Amino acid sequence: MAHIGSISEDELNKYDGTDPKKPILVAIRGNIYDVSSGKSFYGPGGSYAVFSGKDASRALAKMSTKSEDVSADLDGLTEKEIQVLDDWDRKFKAKYPVVGHVAK
Repeated sequence: MAHIGSISEDELNKYDGTDPKKPILVAIRGNIYDVSSGKSFYGPGGSYAVFSGKDASRALAKMSTKSEDVSADLDGLTEKEIQVLDDWDRKFKAKYPVVGHVAK
């Protein structure tokens, strides 16, 4: 996929896997990853579909798939949760291309 640059959270929501013409995107700490190669996990019905089209930083830090935890908000996370998020960040960087950033 081509680089999409800086997009809003509302725009990111459109990349949730429901439109087969669009890639599936997940953001961590504002970096947007194209996770289309993991469609079985991130696509509709997948075990991590709740993260698709969203910044999943908080949920990943908390090891949660609850929709209320899917947020870019890192306030109140413990040091251990931040370390868990760091691990996820490294895993995503190793596995998926960064294609843009969430505009603040």
